[in-house]
Amino acid sequence: MSNVAGLEPGLEGACGPRAKMRAMQPPATREAPWLAAMLIAIALTFLALFLVMPLVVVFVEALGAGLSAYVAALSEPDARAAIGLSLTVAAIAVPLNLVFGLMASWAVAKFAFPGKSLLVTLIDLPLSVSPVVAGLIYVLLFGAQGLLGPFLIRHHIEIVFALPGIVLATVFVTFPFVARELIPLMEDLGNGDEEVALTLGATGFQVFMRVTLPNIRWALLTGVLLCNARAMGEFGAVSVVSGHIRGLTDTMPLYIEILYNEYNGVAAFAVASLLAGLALATLAAKALLEFVFRPRDVEDPVQRVRRP
Repeated sequence: MSNVAGLEPGLEGACGPRAKMRAMQPPATREAPWLAAMLIAIALTFLALFLVMPLVVVFVEALGAGLSAYVAALSEPDARAAIGLSLTVAAIAVPLNLVFGLMASWAVAKFAFPGKSLLVTLIDLPLSVSPVVAGLIYVLLFGAQGLLGPFLIRHHIEIVFALPGIVLATVFVTFPFVARELIPLMEDLGNGDEEVALTLGATGFQVFMRVTLPNIRWALLTGVLLCNARAMGEFGAVSVVSGHIRGLTDTMPLYIEILYNEYNGVAAFAVASLLAGLALATLAAKALLEFVFRPRDVEDPVQRVRRP
């Protein structure tokens, strides 16, 4: 029997560790080449039909009347107001959910306390409640005929049919995303790295910034991206609390619906293409940050603590 270590370099790949592992697999766990090709074809077909083609149609329809019509549709005062409102709501809701997600994940993953399972259940609650129901709850609480409505009217505080109500509805439907990404990872990581850093004399803030945060940065980034995408595209809850005041409380999804119902397809697809472009730009930013910063993740957390 030949010695694997003594083989020529060209034969090492054929008899390397991966090849030996494949050879050790029982036949029941080895897929036939035709099966692998079929599964790949099904996956690519599904992505083409339900992801790529709709995006292509959006951009084709948006530019169907020419670039001048596209620019004119986005230059309308109502369109600019909807774009600005969507960006404002996302800029408020995402940082709030980032802070909440970090705090909730730290509490769930690092501590044992009564009601821990209840907290995890409440974090998942917005995923099981219809966004329309969530918006209706805020109307029943803060509307003119709601529980707190008379008090708010007396003090001239506007929540429903104004920016605060839209932000509250958006925060409600988006706050699980950061926590759901962080909790499983932080539970898997455990407390070992933090305990080592503490024994080296690091403060609690140093432990968080130099050990915990680098370990969870990619889950945190993924959660923020998902939260931002949902905040930009939220329709149901915002539709209930916004009041559809054109030019004031219409976000981009609501404005797209108004344009489409008015049979203004070019303008509707123009705003929709901008919304899709923002989502694609967010994914591109994630890929760029991962390409630039990911090699630093291999650094030993102990060295991060010792670094001045």
